[in-house]
Amino acid sequence: MPDPSKKLEDLERQSREGGGPERVEKQHQAGKLAARERLDLLLDPGSFDEMDAFVVHDATAFGMAEKKILGDGVVTGTGRIEGRPVCVFSQDFTVFGGSLSRRNAGKICKVMDLAMKIGAPVVGLNDSGGARIQEGVASLGGYADIFLRNTLASGVVPQISAVLGPCAGGAVYSPAITDFVFVVDGISRMFVTGPDVIKTVTHEEVTPDDLGGARVHAEVSGVAHFRHPDERSCLAAIRSLLGYLPGNNLEDPPAIRSDDPADRAEVALDSLVPENPQKPYDMREAVRLVVDDGRFLETMAGYAGNILTGFARLGGRSVGVVAQQPSVLAGTLDIASSVKGARFVRFCDAFNVPLVTFEDVPGFLPGVAQEHGGIIRNGAKLLYAYCEATVPKVTVITRKAYGGAYDVMSSKHVRGDVNLAWPTAEIAVMGAEGAVAILFKREIETAKDPEATRKKLVEEYRANFAHPYDAAARGYLDAVIRPRETRRRLIHALELLKNKRESLPRKKHGNIPL
Repeated sequence: MPDPSKKLEDLERQSREGGGPERVEKQHQAGKLAARERLDLLLDPGSFDEMDAFVVHDATAFGMAEKKILGDGVVTGTGRIEGRPVCVFSQDFTVFGGSLSRRNAGKICKVMDLAMKIGAPVVGLNDSGGARIQEGVASLGGYADIFLRNTLASGVVPQISAVLGPCAGGAVYSPAITDFVFVVDGISRMFVTGPDVIKTVTHEEVTPDDLGGARVHAEVSGVAHFRHPDERSCLAAIRSLLGYLPGNNLEDPPAIRSDDPADRAEVALDSLVPENPQKPYDMREAVRLVVDDGRFLETMAGYAGNILTGFARLGGRSVGVVAQQPSVLAGTLDIASSVKGARFVRFCDAFNVPLVTFEDVPGFLPGVAQEHGGIIRNGAKLLYAYCEATVPKVTVITRKAYGGAYDVMSSKHVRGDVNLAWPTAEIAVMGAEGAVAILFKREIETAKDPEATRKKLVEEYRANFAHPYDAAARGYLDAVIRPRETRRRLIHALELLKNKRESLPRKKHGNIPL
């Protein structure tokens, strides 16, 4: 009688081999890791429990009945990251180029369904040639099944995608729906239509890397949130990101013990903002000096640099940071930064991550291109996101807070919980130069010395309006604080707000201005 355990061992070995050692070697020669090697780096050692290892496709056309490989091009299962459960899938390019079949898609859908049931994040490692052509519409239906689950899981469990090879055609829309997309230099490729199709249709010539490589999506399109030089650093970064996030929307983010004193005063903050209101400074430095151990995990660092978004900890608690960057476009809000900020705010609100906003915004970026490109509609996305958010919201105005942009950036008027300002804050409808040009136009034009009169009026306007005390007198600020006190005040505010309860009117969902 055959040994049952021997047959199991043989099947397990076949499944682990994927497309075989020669194809694995080709993967390595292309500068890529194999599907299982990636999971070994991503997950805690020994924690991976595989599912559906023996699944094979059921196609018969084009000689496919004789070409069956256990696992069918994707490795799926559960594991742990820092001891916390995650659901994972890793596409195997050594098996039919990682192409998606009906059964392959069923494996991915099954692990995503499990993630929803148990309330665990989903991490997808994408490396696929696209839909399996031999299966026709069945493979296309598989993509739609995955897209549906991405959508239903959105805001319920965190979804993270790493593009570690080709991801083209309809396949790109699964990562696009997920919360964070990681790309790696030299191997990531994402595009709806490839270079050959583009050349045929539009007669444009472009390389795959210039069309949809890591740099393009991290700096130009804004599709990618994190860009890394190699797979190992990418997978390590996914582990770091998950450390800031809860497993699902019903949990709080993990808190850790912090040895960084909550009452630590940073004297350097007192002189961070230049005396000259036109001079830039680096808001990253303000964030770094305030958060625990100076650690700030920035998202979309290469895109829309006039706004900073990312994760940090204050007193051991995870927070989402949104901050203007005065050294890029003076920190103005434009189309790209508004969408970037709105997406991040909505993610934090969905997963109970408090929002800390550092504000230095002179307004929305003027220009014909911005107006015609829809700055009204896109700027409204950031406003909508802040208005909708019910997580604790704490704001620090470091310098400028002008016009409608003041309202947008988590002001008291859009349900900001604790609003603070440094003495350098300037809260007004517009800057002194612009205001004087409008208010005193005739007086300046008729003066004996127009330039001297203009300068005098600008100085008077600044003295009367370019400060935080009028807003404080009206209750729009809870306190004007010394910059060195910022860390202590933020941690205290978050402690007070940890049991905050706020809800939205009953509705199916709002209609964000997409």
